[in-house]
Amino acid sequence: MARLLRTSLFAQVAVALVLGVLVGRLWPQAAPALQPLGDGFVRLIKALIAPLVFCVVVFGIAKAGDLRAFGRMGLKALVWFEAATTVALLAGLVAANLLRPGDGMDVDPASLDASAVQERTGGGELPSTSEFLLHALPDSAVGAFAENSLLQVLVLACLVGAALLHLGHSRVPAVLPAVEQAQDVVFTVVGFIMRLAPLAVFGATAHLIGEYGLDALTTYGKLVAVCYGVALLFLLLLALALKALTGVSLWKFVRYTREELLLALGTASSETVMPRMMQKLRRAGCRDDAVGLVLPTGYSFNLDGASIYLSIGTLFIAQAVGVDLTLGQQITVVLVLMLTSKGMAGVPGSAFLALSATASALGVVPAGAVALLLGVDRVMDAMRVATNLLGNCAAVFVVSRWEGALDRDRAAEALKRPGPARP
Repeated sequence: MARLLRTSLFAQVAVALVLGVLVGRLWPQAAPALQPLGDGFVRLIKALIAPLVFCVVVFGIAKAGDLRAFGRMGLKALVWFEAATTVALLAGLVAANLLRPGDGMDVDPASLDASAVQERTGGGELPSTSEFLLHALPDSAVGAFAENSLLQVLVLACLVGAALLHLGHSRVPAVLPAVEQAQDVVFTVVGFIMRLAPLAVFGATAHLIGEYGLDALTTYGKLVAVCYGVALLFLLLLALALKALTGVSLWKFVRYTREELLLALGTASSETVMPRMMQKLRRAGCRDDAVGLVLPTGYSFNLDGASIYLSIGTLFIAQAVGVDLTLGQQITVVLVLMLTSKGMAGVPGSAFLALSATASALGVVPAGAVALLLGVDRVMDAMRVATNLLGNCAAVFVVSRWEGALDRDRAAEALKRPGPARP
């Protein structure tokens, strides 16, 4: 047992998760003091994501040697993202109509404190479609890295990769080895930081349990059960699609990435495991350019777990205040969420902003009713993180297969014998 704890990150993180739950439950007053353990770890990992994405994409484009293929890959990724999020939204709506988690609450909207939502969102708003697209274009190369804006970094990386292809390897012989070496350095630093993962999970879990407790499970038990049930159903559909299109087993991939998934759940952040997921996807046969393009883009465009939560949450608050939405209004919900879900990444309180925007578009659900979900939002983190992350990894395999950028033999070997990730 002692040897397992010394050598297995999964075992270390699992123990840290259990200890965090115990400490948060028994000594909730200590929760605020432990929060910096999780926050500090997330900050360290996020500091490395932008340079890592830049190096992987530049090297991947230059190594593949075909910019048009890279463009096709991006288009296919967007098509897959839109299809996946639409299925997630529709699954949420169907389940909320059948199971009606908000029935019987009979909430008076006037009794809700709408200012609590304002405090959670900082009074901000989601960007419009044009603002979102414009923000994806960097106005400063340094600023894109400083602000950790992944879409801007991707644009810069594509331009640099295209320039290298245009100039040819003979004119820039020292650039590609330097980029590859920089990539290896970043992965090595990630390996150092990952040794702190158990501390991060312990601190984040203790803070979550100590600050919010488990009371939401009794008040919103049916809503939580519906959301998690739909997420499991969506992952089952995703597993079937992944197996049919690529031959890759999602369940073997879960076992292969169990350390990263547990860490993401413990810290309630999928960004903390992006570097390690990139390593493992490359090791599982996905080409560098596919990993570098599809995975980071999915963090902005392919939020399957969030889509499930938003669709169910919208009908939940409508049912709770006694409003029955017509079929036309529910179609409006899907259309609005298809747009607002694309601008959620990196925006504080984005789920509440998207829900408020949807309520305003419907015109029959009081915007203040969104406050009903404040008490249960953190409980949904595990569902959103796991579903978003697995959805994005599945997208990498699918798009890689469509572009002939997936080594299926290498994938089968990696998933058969999971082990520590290597660059």
